[in-house]
Amino acid sequence: MIYPALVDSESRAAADLLLALCRAAEGFAGLRHPLVRREPLSRLDPDRAMAGAEFVLPDGRVVRFAVTLAVTGESFQVGGEVFAEERVLLDLPSRSLPEAAQALAVFEEYTQEVLSRAPWFLEELIEELSA
Repeated sequence: MIYPALVDSESRAAADLLLALCRAAEGFAGLRHPLVRREPLSRLDPDRAMAGAEFVLPDGRVVRFAVTLAVTGESFQVGGEVFAEERVLLDLPSRSLPEAAQALAVFEEYTQEVLSRAPWFLEELIEELSA
């Protein structure tokens, strides 16, 4: 990305975080499975953002894939999760990071972790239904 010379580092960091959220939302929008309905899951609140997707299995259970980024005081909180109703399938450790660049790196890592495992989790849950 090309930044004007007058943009300060905090504004650049904010722009980078917003771009990372957009890329995450795009990645989750690309998740598909022929046997389940998918709903995008994105939220942008003043102090917290989430990108993800929810899938409804043939038995009605909802499976949520999500990554979060929040601002708490002087730090950023990054998290990632996959769960099916009350069953936690993946709970990446919540990370508290003092700098936006660090939060960006962890957020992108968590996004890739959740996205890369999503097809496997969906297949496993669908196989459970036929067992």
